[in-house]
Amino acid sequence: MGRLFGTDGIRGEANRYPMDGPTAFRVGQAVAITVREHAKDRKPIVVMGKDTRISGDMLEGALSAGITSMGADVCPVGVLPTPAIAYFTTETQADAGIVISASHNPFQDNGIKIFGGNGFKLSDHQEGAIEELILKDAISGFMPSSENLGRIRPLNHVPERYVSFLKRHFPDALSMAGIKIVLDTANGATHEVAPELFKALGADLTVIHNQPNGRNINDQCGSQHTADLEAKVQKKGAAAGFAFDGDGDRLIAVDETGRKLTGDQILLICARALKEAGRLKSNLLVSTVMSNLGLTKACGRYGISRHESRVGDRYVLKDMQRLGAVIGGEESGHIILSEHHTTSDGIITALRILAVMLEKNKPLSELSQMMDAYPQKLINVPVREKPDIATVPKVAEIVRKVEAALGDEGRVLVRYSGTQNMCRVMVEGPTMAMTEKYCGQIADQVRKTLGRNK
Repeated sequence: MGRLFGTDGIRGEANRYPMDGPTAFRVGQAVAITVREHAKDRKPIVVMGKDTRISGDMLEGALSAGITSMGADVCPVGVLPTPAIAYFTTETQADAGIVISASHNPFQDNGIKIFGGNGFKLSDHQEGAIEELILKDAISGFMPSSENLGRIRPLNHVPERYVSFLKRHFPDALSMAGIKIVLDTANGATHEVAPELFKALGADLTVIHNQPNGRNINDQCGSQHTADLEAKVQKKGAAAGFAFDGDGDRLIAVDETGRKLTGDQILLICARALKEAGRLKSNLLVSTVMSNLGLTKACGRYGISRHESRVGDRYVLKDMQRLGAVIGGEESGHIILSEHHTTSDGIITALRILAVMLEKNKPLSELSQMMDAYPQKLINVPVREKPDIATVPKVAEIVRKVEAALGDEGRVLVRYSGTQNMCRVMVEGPTMAMTEKYCGQIADQVRKTLGRNK
């Protein structure tokens, strides 16, 4: 059964449940019922924000109607990054926060992310409980009386308040004055607050892709498409460029030469700085199984322990909390710095990178050289079913052969997508030619054995 909720929101094409108005209304009702149980004798409050997609207004109205129909108040904050909703949920002591966004996906997709009153994303169990209310059509029994309906109460001056919060995460002893920086806001949720912040901190700022029209979010821009940012950094002679995704929780950086850094390189830069400052709790960095082999080897060189989590920032955070780590993230650019926020925040990550550059007096290109990224190839293979790979003899055999051939100079990861009938084949190796060859061999066998057209 498809899930109504996901780390990157509900995507109509990838889920059985399209995020339309009626669905959003029911989700709003279910969220209100859930938080109402914990609010006891007071009226529960839900903070709600969105990115710049054209469907955001419609979904905001539907969700608000659903929430208020069940006796909870809604506090809309307008277009703001996802981590800003997490912040305002805790800052206002609300019972939940909802973000209307599909993250790095195109404008046609939209969905929701939900934060609990503590500012953390809901667990799978909590989302499952909300989903069960909807799928079992159990909402009608919770209708409040007319006098107990909720109200819509917008929060005021929220962009300024979030910029003020972000400023606290850049050291007072450092200055960006005169430093050339380029931002790509992906025509998304960071298009106002990110430029305001960096201007307030004194940066010599250039901003691209900051004119959202409801349809151009993530369109050949932002963290998924950095060609424009790379070119602009070189043209302006900037010290760094930063690309956010549509909802602002991911960051990809570009150094002064126009070269893109990976999320793993960003993680290592931040982790090593924490270690040198004596603040790397448990001496631990958490990243996912998709992290580059180069990160593992670099952590070994610098005496940093690394733990592998499941793919997904919520699973990274769960392991961070369980193991006592203060930094974790994904190769895609989700970086969680728990000393600063309850969730990944692309703007805070950019501030931390700039702080390390200034503290070390080193260009970003030099800092990125702490890690050598191994060539990586990923092939997505549509499949008709998802049996355990270890139980598919021909696929398991080719995987063993490739692993033996690579030895310590590479690795293989074969896993299924959580939302699609897709098998993801990833290989890392010492050269791109070898990596592509082995990845192709495994993908061909998966296609022959499990492919949809077999």
